Amino acid sequence: MIREVVLVAFREGVPAERLRAFETAFTALRQQIDEIRELEWGLNASRENLAAGFSHCFLVTFDNLAARDRYVDHPDHRAVLAMMDPWIERRLVVDYKPRNGVA
Repeated sequence: MIREVVLVAFREGVPAERLRAFETAFTALRQQIDEIRELEWGLNASRENLAAGFSHCFLVTFDNLAARDRYVDHPDHRAVLAMMDPWIERRLVVDYKPRNGVA
């Protein structure tokens, strides 16, 4: 299993309807791309003030690296990124293999 964490910081002044369109389009990828096993997302709710401007967090789960690679190159995924690129200030992506507490 491979998990991908995507953190997004948007530019100031992004219209609320544009954010909603992005959230809807990104979460719709679950139905559009067979390689996605699970997809969840949420807004930063931390009170520690350590989010560095990242407001949105997406967690995408794949069966393996090959599935993740097909997702990255998938035209629907690319279209969602292109739709939002002008509005994104920063994006952080980390892919990892869960170890369930085992070193």
